[in-house]
Amino acid sequence: MKQLLKIMGIGFVGLGFIGIFVPLLPTVPFILLAAACFAKSSPRIHQWLLEHRHFGPGLRRWQTSRCIPKRAKIIAVISIICSGAVSIYLVDIIAIKLIIASLLLIPVFIILRLPNSEPTIIAEIQPPTNH
Repeated sequence: MKQLLKIMGIGFVGLGFIGIFVPLLPTVPFILLAAACFAKSSPRIHQWLLEHRHFGPGLRRWQTSRCIPKRAKIIAVISIICSGAVSIYLVDIIAIKLIIASLLLIPVFIILRLPNSEPTIIAEIQPPTNH
């Protein structure tokens, strides 16, 4: 089971990395999934993610407070709406358009329900140390 989780974690990191460059592919959910996989399968890689220069602060914030910055929420919702609008525009079948629109409402609802992080909370979150 640990090997499967490690392989899945590596795959999620790969997808998250690709998401940095591909506008319609989200990065954060894949990195969160990777961190969850590595927490159960590889403490060393999990620690690396937590200390990572780009991924670490968001992961630590999520682990400690289960909240995301308001700016990240706005960017996420706008990205979902824009990519959804393009997808809906490109599809000809009305039923498929409705399915796309309804499926995109789910992550928007989830994101908007998450609490906003406070600036003071963000400043207090430090990378874990193993010393």
